[in-house]
Amino acid sequence: MGSLKFKQILVSFVLSVGFLFSCSNAQEDGGFKVEQGYALGTTYSIKYEAPNDTVSLKKQIEAVFDSVNASMSTYLPTSDISAINRGDSTIVVDEYFKEVYRMAKKVWRKTDGFFDPTIGALANAWGFGPEMAIDDMQQEEVDSLLEFTGFDKVFMSADGRIVKANKNIYLDFNALAKGYTIDLIGRMFDRNGVENYLIEVGGEILTKGNSEKTSKIKNWVVAIDSPIQDKEQRVLIAKVKLMDKAMATSGNYRKFRIDKETGEHYVHIINPLTGYPQKSNVLSVSVVARTCMVADAYATALMVMPLDKAKELLKTTSIIEAYIISADKDGDLVEYKTKGFQELLVE
Repeated sequence: MGSLKFKQILVSFVLSVGFLFSCSNAQEDGGFKVEQGYALGTTYSIKYEAPNDTVSLKKQIEAVFDSVNASMSTYLPTSDISAINRGDSTIVVDEYFKEVYRMAKKVWRKTDGFFDPTIGALANAWGFGPEMAIDDMQQEEVDSLLEFTGFDKVFMSADGRIVKANKNIYLDFNALAKGYTIDLIGRMFDRNGVENYLIEVGGEILTKGNSEKTSKIKNWVVAIDSPIQDKEQRVLIAKVKLMDKAMATSGNYRKFRIDKETGEHYVHIINPLTGYPQKSNVLSVSVVARTCMVADAYATALMVMPLDKAKELLKTTSIIEAYIISADKDGDLVEYKTKGFQELLVE
């Protein structure tokens, strides 16, 4: 499988039926199958109620990873998105690409441009992408790259070709394609009659578990790490119960780049309106939605938005619930939870 790499997601799990992470192959756990391995530039661990044909399901899981890589991996030179980024306007994109593109447009509009898949050139320049970084980024370089930024400069034709206003525009769907991949695996399970599952890829989750066939699962329960960790002991900040829901968490407190000259830390989320890595007192955002693609996209958007704008967005967006952890001027953690997220918390 290729290497579709995504932002580091900072979620760990405490599962009500005992999730195993120790091996990289399939295991049995109380009637459930556990598939684990490495894909999309990260680890995955998938637990599902085992039907008769688990060999076929394992192959179908791998096929999903391969298909998404072939369509949207910026780390795979042969992918459709890599060809498009090189300026190939003849590529007719597949249904995977189209679905992600359309959702990206929706979130871009809803967030007033704070979520923008055209930040690829900026991400590369700041050292967070597959291309060569610019060692000494100045305002002049940022301004020039902003000319290649803006999702309003990208269109999809009726026949499925991607049209860019400037050939140098670099598309990057990493902020929602991993969540979409998880959704595709969930759809595959649904088609095969799997009624209980938890799919985790790089810390993002999709769950299903409301079957009367098993009394073990009333909800899947996952735990969110505190953004401030003790080196000696893992610190959890919340436990969340999920049923037929997805969750994604984005944070700016572990993945960053240090400038060799100044020693300054730059977080890994780029503000597409300024062209600079976002400096913010928001430490992490967890989003719950019906699909992992939606949760994934909005977790990124809420991280890059100013906190007051993020709160305003949450008041007018009914399809997501969110939990935001920020730091006040004294460095103390401050929590903001929507009503719906509060109702999912486990005491």
